[in-house]
Amino acid sequence: MIRPDSITRGVGSRRGLLARRLVQLYTGLTLYGVSMGLMLRAELGLEPWSVLNQGISRHTGLSIGTVTIVSGALILLLWIPLRQRPGLGTVSNVVILGAVMDATLAWVPELDSLGARIPLLAFAVLLNGVATGLYLSARFGAGPRDGLMTGLHQRTGRPVRLVRTCIEVTVLASGFLLGGSVGAGTVVYALAIGPMAQFFLRRFAIKGLPEQPSQPSRVVAGKVPSPERAILPE
Repeated sequence: MIRPDSITRGVGSRRGLLARRLVQLYTGLTLYGVSMGLMLRAELGLEPWSVLNQGISRHTGLSIGTVTIVSGALILLLWIPLRQRPGLGTVSNVVILGAVMDATLAWVPELDSLGARIPLLAFAVLLNGVATGLYLSARFGAGPRDGLMTGLHQRTGRPVRLVRTCIEVTVLASGFLLGGSVGAGTVVYALAIGPMAQFFLRRFAIKGLPEQPSQPSRVVAGKVPSPERAILPE
């Protein structure tokens, strides 16, 4: 016989788990947007997608945050032929990152001193790793750019590492030609983000989530078995 108190505890546990996942999701996405804004303020080079967004921003007059939102929405359209389905985290990613990035740029002044910009870059990259671990561990689906990568991986059968490299080299080159900032920060990010994201994905993993959660996004619940595969090289 099932006791009523055990049912109540089960419902409370599920609600608590959902609450933690939502907190991690939105905390992670907010910190991710902050880290992108801080990298821009460091003026030592950006990660590939921000290089492209900055280049487009300089040619359109739109803020880089607005361009980030618009480009994220356009990338989602590419999910349709790839048969990817967005989750809550995917849609939230599109809206929050650009908005928080613009807000960060409005609050943080430009820095002239290299002695201040170097530590700012290091902090921004570290914060990005923390943010990645937080929002992906929530298991609400990867962002539009990561979904594009895993979608192409599933459709072509090519390794995630190769697909990601081809996408980011193309994006970086396009952004550079448009006037986006490429520099030491771009290299530091490329070398550091994989190990840091892997560490923080494990650090913020939520106990009680199944290995194959029933999520709308195939990025997490389909052929890619864990959040780490969504962003990390094979």
